[in-house]
Amino acid sequence: MTFSLMSPAFAEGQPIPKKYTRFGENIFPPLKWTGTPEGTQSFALLVEDPDAVRGVFRHCAIVNIPGNWTELPEAVDTGPEHAIKFIRNDFGNARYDGPQPPAGTGVHHYHFKLAALNTRNISISDDVGAVQAWTEARKHRIAEAALIGTYQG
Repeated sequence: MTFSLMSPAFAEGQPIPKKYTRFGENIFPPLKWTGTPEGTQSFALLVEDPDAVRGVFRHCAIVNIPGNWTELPEAVDTGPEHAIKFIRNDFGNARYDGPQPPAGTGVHHYHFKLAALNTRNISISDDVGAVQAWTEARKHRIAEAALIGTYQG
C-alpha cells in the first residue's frame, strides 16, 4: 500500500476552507494517512507555502507524532496531545497558523508533508524553527507523503 496523506476537509489540489485560514478560525485541518511504512516509529509534519512573496513560508511543524497514529484531528494544536511537539513556525508561533496570503498575489499552494521516521523521538530545543526541525527529521525519513491545498487571499 502506498503511503498517502489526505484531509476530510479538502481534496488534493483544492481550496482549503476559510475556517482553516487566518482569515477564518485559524484551526488545524484534520489529516489522515494510510500505508504507514514498515519500521515507522514516529512521524513529522511540515506545512509550507512555496508561493509566499518573500520565499517559502512555513505555517506549521510537528515532530514526535507516535508511529501508531493514523491521523491528526481538527484543532490538534489546541488539544491535550502531549505526545507531539509543535515547533515555531515562520509567524513565530509553536502551533498551526493557516493561510493568509496578501491580496493580489494569486493562488498559493500549501504543501502538507508527512515524513515517516525510523526514530521514536526527535530531540529539538524550543528555540529551533520549522526549517531546522524538518531538516533534522528528514535525516530519519523512511518515506514521505504529501497533500497540497490552495488558497487565494
